Amino acid sequence: MIRHIVMFKMKESAEGANREENVQRVKSGLEALTGKIPEIRYFELGKNVIDSAAAYDLVLVSEFEDQESLVSYQRHPEHQKVFGLVQKVCENRAVVDYSL
Repeated sequence: MIRHIVMFKMKESAEGANREENVQRVKSGLEALTGKIPEIRYFELGKNVIDSAAAYDLVLVSEFEDQESLVSYQRHPEHQKVFGLVQKVCENRAVVDYSL
């Protein structure tokens, strides 16, 4: 089992929307993947609730059967659509993948 964690820090504004609007856009886009990509075993998203310069805005915690399933998820056309938005609205991302 592979756990895939991604933290997203949004730009103050991008793509005609402010930080909070883009947090919601990315969150909604990612949440919609659960019914479209069968490799997803577990998927949880959470918005930051602490006002800190060190904090990220959104976190994704997900699990996949193995590394191949994670790669298949990442290459899936629906994931690629959301990733396109992420690239436009995120200032920074941090990623950790580890075996359970």
